[in-house]
Amino acid sequence: MSINQLIFRSFRKNLKSYYLYVFALVFSAALYFAFVTLQFDPSMNEAEGSVRGAAGIRAASVLLIGIVSIFLLYANNLFIKRRSKEIGLFQLIGMTKNRIFLILSAENLLLYYLSLIIGTGFGFAISKLVAMIFFSLTGVDETAALNFSVQAFLQTLLVFSAVYLLIMVMNLLYIKRQSILSLFHVKSKAESRVKKMSFVEILIGLLGIILIATGYYVSARLFDGDFSSITQLFSAMIFILASVIIGTYFFYKGSVSFIANLIRKNKGGYLNINQVMSLSSIMFRMKSNAMLLTIITTVSALAIGLLSLSYISYYSAERTAQTSAPDDFTFAQAENAEAFGEVLNDNSIAYSEKQIDVIQADIRIEEIVGTDMEDFQFDGGTTNMSVVSDAQIEGLDISVDEILFSGSSDAVQALMNLQNEGTLTLYGATSEVEKEYAGLSDEYILPSYFTGGLPVAVVDETVYDRLSEDINEEIQREYEMYIGFTLEDPDTVEKADELFNSMPFSEEAGSASQYSTERMQKLSMGFIMFVVGFLGLTFLITSGCILYFKQVEEGDEEQPNYRILRKLGFTRQDLLKGIFQKQIINFGIPLAVGLLHSYFAVRSGWFFFGTELWTPMIIVMVLYAGLYSIFGILSVVYYKKVIRVAL
Repeated sequence: MSINQLIFRSFRKNLKSYYLYVFALVFSAALYFAFVTLQFDPSMNEAEGSVRGAAGIRAASVLLIGIVSIFLLYANNLFIKRRSKEIGLFQLIGMTKNRIFLILSAENLLLYYLSLIIGTGFGFAISKLVAMIFFSLTGVDETAALNFSVQAFLQTLLVFSAVYLLIMVMNLLYIKRQSILSLFHVKSKAESRVKKMSFVEILIGLLGIILIATGYYVSARLFDGDFSSITQLFSAMIFILASVIIGTYFFYKGSVSFIANLIRKNKGGYLNINQVMSLSSIMFRMKSNAMLLTIITTVSALAIGLLSLSYISYYSAERTAQTSAPDDFTFAQAENAEAFGEVLNDNSIAYSEKQIDVIQADIRIEEIVGTDMEDFQFDGGTTNMSVVSDAQIEGLDISVDEILFSGSSDAVQALMNLQNEGTLTLYGATSEVEKEYAGLSDEYILPSYFTGGLPVAVVDETVYDRLSEDINEEIQREYEMYIGFTLEDPDTVEKADELFNSMPFSEEAGSASQYSTERMQKLSMGFIMFVVGFLGLTFLITSGCILYFKQVEEGDEEQPNYRILRKLGFTRQDLLKGIFQKQIINFGIPLAVGLLHSYFAVRSGWFFFGTELWTPMIIVMVLYAGLYSIFGILSVVYYKKVIRVAL
């Protein structure tokens, strides 16, 4: 038999074993090609000008290369170990290690580049769909077209060729380092199996649970006022990160085995077949894969958390736009408002106008703030705030003895930790007045141009008049009147926004369009959500494949056990019930821990990104869990095959 015949026969023989590896390679190539195609898409011009889309895609493509490279190297490492006996046999019949390496390289060359070509073709087919999703998320008014980018193809070919060379280097080092005897024993080296847990392992298990629980507890209390300075907040965040990551490693290293051991002892050693098959897996397998599972869990939590936060910002774009523009159009200069009003009238666009006089006053808020004032540069517990009269706000009537704060976000409340009651002192140029705090309202009255992100102080008309007669000129802003336009017909907003953006003052401070602000928010956050989602999907597929590969490896090792169980009289259904429980544990534990990590991470600081938590976060988590579960189902299908051929 010639070398070429040997290569092709070996290729055909191992093709079935490599089917998921081929799928992952095809998927990776398709995903990368479709993603890079966006970088060279002419219709990306609008996004590039708005959110620097090309630069963002280039940065994301580098991360995508890293994820795909690590996965392919890991997958190749698993599969070459499965072929260790075959490599040993080649050496026994007299082949040199260099000749064996050339055979494997040629076989991999056929498999790799054939998969790459198929993946590129599939990537070209879905590139239009990817562009459509991108334009839909960002709100870019462009039409996606199916264009084959030669530049994207060459970049994909170059990147995956570099990965192929790395794989070949790994294979060469593996073959060179192994002796014939060790090659025949590679697959028989099971992960560490012990009959009895040591005291150190029990201690590690308990410590893992304690560290994770402590990290969760501190994250839940992060913005509850327990940490009153920026230094304390930063230290708490570092502690949470370290506690959760180290705790996760200890959890897989000892906690899972510890819990499984408790279950086994509680049953007095009388376990049914399902419990034996599932408990033995988590007791002995997860411990040896602790580092891998920690990385998968941590990166999964990061992907879910970032995607949830970006979706929260995207979902809350309308509410967020109100902080910059409480009305459809806002102005700080009367001449700009007058000029735009004339344009709206000329185009028969009906609107209503409101004007609010605004003054700036120093207010001592020390009694109602539960955070360290020095970290927010409040001079002696006093800060400068915008003050308006309740007479100019429709539907508000403030008592002469009270002050209402209005226009606050959850982020302000979390950082300042405003209390429910207290005494506030307003300072004029030569006088001061003390009033009782009346609470906090969510309604935005003034844009952030006037407030600087702080709430607006609403007082009784008599108090406002008194302050306006004794204002401190040094702290007043250039403009002291807010003018807001509200369109009578919401359907005219796009036309009015187009007219507004054509005005010379549209970019000036104090002038803003709520529609444009919301659109820019969706454009920016839609782009981030697209990139994070793309990278998250890639990691989900690659990590799911890695866990599947591990199950394939375990299934092959345990096939003799299933043969014995079948001979003892256990049916296929008996074994499948145990395998089903095993896959729920093997895939469910990393997924559940990753979801918990992401939940507490998002829950602790979501209010900095938007106004809605549950709907965006639940949607992201359900989609991620659903896609992740597919690999658990594939593992069950593979085990069915193993059981079927056990006899």
